[in-house]
Order: sequence, then structure tokens, then C-alpha cells
Amino acid sequence: MKNMFINDIKAGDLIDDIFVLSEKAMAQKRDGKNYLNIIFSDKTGSIKGVVWDRVDEISAAATSGDFVQIEGMVSEYRGILQLVVKKMTPVPSDSVNASDFLPATRRDIDKMFMRLLKITASIKSEHLKKLFDKFWDDMDFVRKFKNAPAAKKMHHAYIGGLLEHTLSMALLVDRIAGHYSGVDRDLLIAGAILHDIGKIREFKYKYNIDYSDEGRLLNHIVIGIMMVDEKLKELEDFPEELAVLLRHMIVSHHGTREFGSPEPPKTVEAVLLNYIDEIDSKVKGIRDFIATEDPNEAWTSYHRLLERHFYRGKGD
Repeated sequence: MKNMFINDIKAGDLIDDIFVLSEKAMAQKRDGKNYLNIIFSDKTGSIKGVVWDRVDEISAAATSGDFVQIEGMVSEYRGILQLVVKKMTPVPSDSVNASDFLPATRRDIDKMFMRLLKITASIKSEHLKKLFDKFWDDMDFVRKFKNAPAAKKMHHAYIGGLLEHTLSMALLVDRIAGHYSGVDRDLLIAGAILHDIGKIREFKYKYNIDYSDEGRLLNHIVIGIMMVDEKLKELEDFPEELAVLLRHMIVSHHGTREFGSPEPPKTVEAVLLNYIDEIDSKVKGIRDFIATEDPNEAWTSYHRLLERHFYRGKGD
């Protein structure tokens, strides 16, 4: 039974508990001797670990994705907690409670999905309605779509995260689409709902969130296009131009080639989708980061990915 969670760990703590071995990588010290970098996780977050002694033996004990019993001590290195591992032993998956290791949305998944269904029901395009009918009638897709995370780390990185992110974007579309004349609301809503569907296959998330082999080899953009095309094949007389525009929404939603889009946005709807995705993912990621910080401090610690501190106010 798990007793200590990562968000409760402090420097100086002695650890003897179960975690998921998320990542491990062999490295070398200046003297040429090996050491092991490790990342452990549970439902509350992750912590970096390091193995200095018996490196080969401990490395061979488990592979990424395994549950492991860890014995060690927590230190602080350059302002970051680090677990110095003395012993690592594999733990059978059937002997642990998976809910201790997978973070999940705090919102009601079924209620979120019903709200999303109402939004797709408001689409006027009969062709897009029929396309969504194909997705929503696919119970295997719906089950995975409801449970998938939206990311491994940065935002909505938990069970139900993809649905939560998708619904939030669809609601933003509803507020933004009418602000600009000439925007195809139906296409923008369709893009918001389908832009990340490839993530149901990009990630594996039985015990921890990690990339699947397909996800690493193709990524969710390519997988998403494949999934849309699979459904389009089941529809007769779907307009080719509409199909191309919809594919472009998925292809371009990361904005630039630098951030993973094969093509940058080249329609007004695609530009809006990119910024709506950026708004929702960034705000969520920043809020989650702030929530982990000391509530008594006006400024957060340095966010390495976004390269800044965030001001949270001085309170009362």
C-alpha cells in the first residue's frame, strides 16, 4: 500500500515506498564511471532520482513503466528535489492500486462529454454532422476519447485531460467565432474537437502516462489525420474541399513547423484554432504550475519551459 506521495516529499525525507519508474537513462561521471538518472511518478507528480552505487544492478532491476519499491533519501540539487536511490525492486502491477499513480480530472467526465455533444449538435453543416455521428457512434473511440490525457507533462496531463481540453476549446470557439465576420463556425468547432484526437493513440496510460510506439513514430497530428480519413471513407459525397480544410486544421494547429505543424495555418479558421489551442493549453499549464508553488510567496519559482517567474499577488 502506498503511503507517501510525491507532492508531500521534502528534502531530508527517507523514502521507502512504491512509484512508477517513468524514465531512466545511463550517464557518465567525469571519471568515466556510470550513474543512472531516473524519473519516478505517482498521481501527484514526478521527482528526479539518481543512482550512484550498484548502478548496473539497479538499472537491470526494472524497465520504464514498471512499479518499483524505492529506498533512498531526498536531497536538494540546484533548488530541485532529488531522490538518491539506494535500492529499487520491481513490484507486481496486480498488487498496487492504479488510482494512486494516474492523475485524473476533477470534473465529471460524462457531464463534460454531454456538453460536447450539445455543441456538435449545434453544427449546421450536414456533412460535418454526419462525420461526428461516425465518431460518436464508435463506442471504442468514445471510451478512449473520454479517458485519454492531453499531454504527458505540460497541460491537462491526466485521465480525462483530452476531453477537458477539447471542451474548453469548443466553448472558446463559441465565444470567438461570432466576433469576426465571415468565420466558418462549423469548421472551427470541428477543428477544435478533432485537432487532438490522435492523442488517444499517441499516449499509453494504463499505469502512467507515456508515449506509445505509434505515438513516438508518427505523433498525434499524423494519427489524427489517419483517424479522420478512416471515418471519411465511410461517408458518401463528403465535399473534398471541406475534407482538405478540415485536415488543414489538424495539420496546422501547432502554428509553426518549429512546434510540430507540417504546415502553418493558412486559413482564418486555422489561425484562430492555433491561438485558441495556445490560450487554453498555456493558461492551464501556468495555473497548474502556480498551484504547486508556495501560496505565501508573491512570485513563483522559475518556470524553466516558459522561461519566467509568475506573479501571483501579495494576498490580503
